[in-house]
Amino acid sequence: MRTALLLAAAVPASVGVATFVLKAARWQLHVDRHRIELLPQPRRHCPHCHGAGGWWVGGAFPEMEACGCWSDRRELRIRLLPIPAWDEPPF
Repeated sequence: MRTALLLAAAVPASVGVATFVLKAARWQLHVDRHRIELLPQPRRHCPHCHGAGGWWVGGAFPEMEACGCWSDRRELRIRLLPIPAWDEPPF
């Protein structure tokens, strides 16, 4: 009984600590049955993009250039289950 109570108290505490660490390190967690992904997010106090993640490059066809505060960081991905193949035509 004591072990169950300790485990029940440890799970919410570990979830809270994990949430704090992910926000402090600027990561976004995505979990589903096919994968677990950690995606980098722009820093709020970046001197270059000011938390926007990039800036617009002018010209005839403007494009957004990504800031290095998040685009130079790797994505971390763990595959869990294979994605099933489509057997039906799309239309």
